[in-house]
Amino acid sequence: MSSQNHHPEAAENDNLEIQSVVSGQIGSYNEAASLRIEMEAGDGVFLTWTDLWVTVSGGRKGSRAILQGLTGYAEPGKVLAIMGPSGCGKSTLLDTLAGRLLSSRMHQTGEILINGRKETLAFGTSAYVTQDDTLMTTLTVREAVFYSAQLQLPDSMSISEKKERAEMTIREMGLQDSMDTRIGGWSTKGLSGGQKRRVSICIEILTWPKLLFLDEPTSGLDSAASYHVMNRIVKLAHQHGRTIIASIHQPSSEVFELFHNLCLLSYGKTVYFGPVSMAEMLFATNGFPCPPLRNPSDHYLRTINKDFDEDIEQGIGSNSTEEIIDTLVKSYKSSEICKQVQHNVLKISQQKRGPLEKKGSQASFITQSIVLTKRSFINMYRDLGYYWLRFAIYIALCLCVGTIFHDIGLTYGSIQARGSMLMFVAAFLTFMAIGGFPSFVEDMK
Repeated sequence: MSSQNHHPEAAENDNLEIQSVVSGQIGSYNEAASLRIEMEAGDGVFLTWTDLWVTVSGGRKGSRAILQGLTGYAEPGKVLAIMGPSGCGKSTLLDTLAGRLLSSRMHQTGEILINGRKETLAFGTSAYVTQDDTLMTTLTVREAVFYSAQLQLPDSMSISEKKERAEMTIREMGLQDSMDTRIGGWSTKGLSGGQKRRVSICIEILTWPKLLFLDEPTSGLDSAASYHVMNRIVKLAHQHGRTIIASIHQPSSEVFELFHNLCLLSYGKTVYFGPVSMAEMLFATNGFPCPPLRNPSDHYLRTINKDFDEDIEQGIGSNSTEEIIDTLVKSYKSSEICKQVQHNVLKISQQKRGPLEKKGSQASFITQSIVLTKRSFINMYRDLGYYWLRFAIYIALCLCVGTIFHDIGLTYGSIQARGSMLMFVAAFLTFMAIGGFPSFVEDMK
């Protein structure tokens, strides 16, 4: 990067340095060092997509394209980062590749292949970590992961094997020192934001999926927590040959350097796809070099974000952002890198690898019922507002009703009084039960 070539003692020659770097990289970018892919990646998963379009019907306004002719690939042992401004289609692309595009208003065209074959992602072969952490705040890290292991792993595995799998997964994500710490929430202090993200990832990788999707894993985290989370994810890819695709909004320079490949989107179009290290050349050759000491990802996103249509400082004249985006898109499509990406996609697609190994199913209905009941009781027992406060209200209700209807006799009027009491108690219990729905919804998540 140009920032690494900048020396304080030569500050007055910055402009000359930028020009020399740009002129020296134009040829290397157009000639594009070959993007080699290792087809002998063991039992890893190669994912390719060709001419991928996603349109949404807008009623009277007609259809609108969210993704426009995207082509790319993901390979084992490497992390692909999907970047772009807000609303550019990052999450839509991730959902489409993961087979989670379920809206009836969205129409998908194009070809998505897994190991060169058209097949659906079976349970256990892939995992999807959502942007929001849906964790039970009353459980410890060990309990949360172990209960998920009992629910996800088949009955053919013993309890001890599931427990060992859960603890090994916790250690992989560097949470061994927080195993017995409660997750915590708004009312009780527990894990930090970065640790919660790692717990969410632990729960999703219990089945040892070969393909992992992450939707903005660093959202809401500071730079240090973001780095630790992404560093663990990159280690997972290296050590176990997993194929990892992550959408990320605005990574720090340290996090950005962890990624292997970059898919840069702008309003549904591919601005760049290829190695992270060569993205800067695309911008530099088109007159938008990254200034020294600036985070490259910040520079890319600022250049292609037309929500705030302002002139770019290092831009060419006073072109609008939309014109800049079109220039970059055309430059990428005519580059050798784009041709190499298309060649790699074709190479992966033609080399038919074996179908994905089926990893069995979830635990049986009876096992799930037992585990969920036990987990729910623990959650209620530890939740002051859900269990103990209700218990106190019920005792107070018993004392009040018992006092009011004490010694009402055996007359005809006492029959009506007993009926009124039963109706009141039934209505009260019904409304108190409805108040427990939020906890039930939390369990479902």
